[in-house]
Amino acid sequence: LKENNNSSNKRTWKQQQKNPGNRVKILSPLVLITIQILQNGISEIIESNPVKKIPDSHEITLQHGTKTVSALGLDPSGARLITGGYDYDVKFWDFAGMDASLQAFRSLQPCECHQIKSLQYSSTGDVILVVSGNSQAKVLDRDGFPVMECIKGDQYIVDMTNTKGHTAMLNSGCWHPKIKEEFLTCSNDGTVRTWDVNNEKKHKSVFKPRSVQGKRVIPTTCTYSRDGKLIAAGCQDGSIQIWDRNMSVHTKFHCRQAHASGTDTSCLTFSYDGTVLASRGGDDTLKIWDIRQFKKPLNSADGLPSFFPMTDCCFSPDDKVLVTGTSVKKGGGSGKLFFFDRETFQKLYEIEVTDASVVRCLWHPKLNQIMVGTGNGLAKVYYDPVKSQRGAKLCVVKTKRKERQAETLTQDYIITPHALPMFREPRQRSTRKQLEKDRLDPMKSHKPEPPVAGAGRGGRVGTHGVTLSSYIVKNIALDKTDDSNPREAILRHAKEAEENPYWVAPAYAK
Repeated sequence: LKENNNSSNKRTWKQQQKNPGNRVKILSPLVLITIQILQNGISEIIESNPVKKIPDSHEITLQHGTKTVSALGLDPSGARLITGGYDYDVKFWDFAGMDASLQAFRSLQPCECHQIKSLQYSSTGDVILVVSGNSQAKVLDRDGFPVMECIKGDQYIVDMTNTKGHTAMLNSGCWHPKIKEEFLTCSNDGTVRTWDVNNEKKHKSVFKPRSVQGKRVIPTTCTYSRDGKLIAAGCQDGSIQIWDRNMSVHTKFHCRQAHASGTDTSCLTFSYDGTVLASRGGDDTLKIWDIRQFKKPLNSADGLPSFFPMTDCCFSPDDKVLVTGTSVKKGGGSGKLFFFDRETFQKLYEIEVTDASVVRCLWHPKLNQIMVGTGNGLAKVYYDPVKSQRGAKLCVVKTKRKERQAETLTQDYIITPHALPMFREPRQRSTRKQLEKDRLDPMKSHKPEPPVAGAGRGGRVGTHGVTLSSYIVKNIALDKTDDSNPREAILRHAKEAEENPYWVAPAYAK
């Protein structure tokens, strides 16, 4: 307004009154500001409602196999997904390289005939930890080639500290969030061990969970805190035990009755802010804990059936929502993905995934997409075209590559370097050129005869067997087309037979 007091501004105002079309130039900043305020208001409404942030408007289904998908892993950038299952297979999916046919670019069995329990990319994304049903964890590179295999311990030594590796089946494993060479495994031998990728001959340190009586207890899941300073393990006696990474003797925090004794605690995960621990129990519960006050949970949800020892739970990227899946018996309904508010533990939302159990779930912070592994061999990816980045959005827009007929029909070229020139095949220059040559060849491009329907003709018999007579009939080019009168055809020999009897009359003479 102050500026409008200037004479120059008054002149421009008079000019704009003469030409009303120019008034838009004055009003446009006001319109922009109004739109900005409205957008901010809408975004605030969306932020206040966490359900609006769940990216589930679209989904794609990756067919891993027919058996349970028991492991999922995404690299930190979100470019590649790996799936592992009860069929011993590990499959690699590249979102940028896939088209709409959604095929894995590599499939391998790194642990022969052992079910895959856990798969995870390291913090840099260059190596993958594979935990299977045997006692030796493996580390693969990005393309699935082995980097190292942990050593197997001596099962005849009583004190597990004195063995170099695990002696029984592994249950879980994960990478250190900060140190890219270190990873953690837990096993049925009652130990949790840390390892260095560069030293496969011996573990780095051993943590031994103990029951109330001081006896050995089996850890079913293990994890690092977000800063990597704490190591947590869920055990079969229902306890959750947490150690300082550098002090392996006594626990720093522990809760004895976290879950029902005798059940497998299937997952422990720390929130992104590092203050809260979530646990998914085999007693059909999901609990959230403040480890500084570890006697009772902050919140708990029950009635969440879990039949698998690796059923997951995870936090949303903004740390406000907790996600877990439920198991169902065959024909017992649909497996669901449940979303709980972290503060109130109120059920915010649910997704019916498929008619089988939901085992693994993973919400990637960079992609803002939810990956789900199911009990019937599917890996589903939920995304939103607006809220999500890259990932599944890259491959759904690519059309399926048409398989050219020429590529499927041409025979393979057999190279015989030492054959005589008369037997040597001419080298094929190109599939297309070869096809064009074959089209000009009257023998090669001869259309096959259609099958004979009805009565045969022209030397081809309609339905002939394998007898000699049928073969003869086929080969004498019998033409059945006879346009003459049948009466005349029979009587044309009558006069000759009467004058010169040869067959019938002499036979009846006597």
